[in-house]
Amino acid sequence: MKKLCIALAVLALPLFCASGAMASKTYVYCSSGKIELDNRNPQQMQSARGSGTYVMGPGFDYRMDAEKFAKQLGGVGAKCPRK
Repeated sequence: MKKLCIALAVLALPLFCASGAMASKTYVYCSSGKIELDNRNPQQMQSARGSGTYVMGPGFDYRMDAEKFAKQLGGVGAKCPRK
């Protein structure tokens, strides 16, 4: 019984680690002159969209918070405020 419990714990460990790794932040970016939201980190986003892409605020744990922040800047799709 003890060996079974240990085996189950070892098998379940990757599941717990993977669920923590899947948690990502939502960032507010200026890309191509427009405000957008994305879960990619700044390095990934600059690689995908080019060096003119920049983060406009902190990474948010909840997308709703990122949307609220973007709305204060004009909203998703609006022109980026001057840097």
